[in-house]
Amino acid sequence: MTSTTPPAPVAYPFNDQSGLGVHEAYTAAQDAEGLIRVQLPYGEPAWLATRYDDVRFVLGDMRFSRAEGLKRDEPRRGPAPTRESILTMDPPHHTRLRTLVSRAFTKHQVEGLRPWVRQLTGDLLDGLIERGGTADLVEEFALPLPVAVICELLGVPAADRPKFRVWSDALLSTTSLTVEEQQAGIEALRAYIAEHIAVRRAQPEDDLMSALIEARDVKDRLTEPELVNLCVTILVAGHETTASQIPNFVHVLLEHPEEWARLVAEPELVPSAVEELMRFVPLGVGGGFARYATEDIEVGGVLIRKGEPVLVATGAANRDPRRFDAPNEVRLDRTSNQHLGFGHGVHHCLGAQLARLELHEALHALVTKMPELHIAGDVEWKEQMLVRAPRKMIVGW
Repeated sequence: MTSTTPPAPVAYPFNDQSGLGVHEAYTAAQDAEGLIRVQLPYGEPAWLATRYDDVRFVLGDMRFSRAEGLKRDEPRRGPAPTRESILTMDPPHHTRLRTLVSRAFTKHQVEGLRPWVRQLTGDLLDGLIERGGTADLVEEFALPLPVAVICELLGVPAADRPKFRVWSDALLSTTSLTVEEQQAGIEALRAYIAEHIAVRRAQPEDDLMSALIEARDVKDRLTEPELVNLCVTILVAGHETTASQIPNFVHVLLEHPEEWARLVAEPELVPSAVEELMRFVPLGVGGGFARYATEDIEVGGVLIRKGEPVLVATGAANRDPRRFDAPNEVRLDRTSNQHLGFGHGVHHCLGAQLARLELHEALHALVTKMPELHIAGDVEWKEQMLVRAPRKMIVGW
């Protein structure tokens, strides 16, 4: 176990936002002894876990705290300080809020949505096929699908859905907006949610927001700010990652045409393909959401002192050759694929089952309805955002 003066931190993140590669610095970090120290553009230095076992350990060990980051200068890519949400809570507060929402995202509840999601997915693609020509896969398919699903769960009117692209970008921006612009976008979203909550209070319906309002008003299980923050988090997290992963998956498959052809010929492989692509695609630009040690803890042979932050690079961990055979190859029939694409531990993605459903239906519809799908122009990648994905992807079929 190493317990010496921490090494000087290196600039982080390593990955570029254009494309979906994994920087060679991650391989060097995985092969090095112990952990490395990194410095994000803002906040204090942190240790970086890159190996699968180390990342899984940090995510799963309750001695690492997310809430502590609210009291500290948390490592981050943008200048805005970390805002309190369910993502920054530790048990028991985190458990209380997660329990309120989790009933809407059980496998049984999500499966009940499959016929509707399948119809919605088919209708979106049929509209593009009927129109002919080319289309922006992001704007005309990947974004409308998860936005419609999460807004339906929360009871958000269809006419209001286009607003969420701007608000979501504000919440996930790093440096493309000023702090003031980012805060204005976030506050606009919070104001909208608060107004919508007032409408639902007066006219409750059978949706998730009405259930959360009941938990607030009748059972007193969460505060009004918690109610607003929870709905904001669900709305943004419930569509942004899926809207990003659909074009990411397509981009990877079209870069591996033999795998696209195989999926067209064997669409029954879609479920395992989704798991493999969740493993293969490094969605985040770099490790984020620092965990703070609440006591001295050894990780990867290094003694992490109480109060020190650790970042976890799940994208690198999912390519760790110590855990995955041929990790840099796309194998659509890979078995025992225990990737960390949805996280691990108490902050494991609450909407993982819903995301899987949407990704299954989206990918299945694309390979069956558009077997000749191809990129028909330059791909424009998101910039200065927490996630990596095409902002614009023109495709033909």
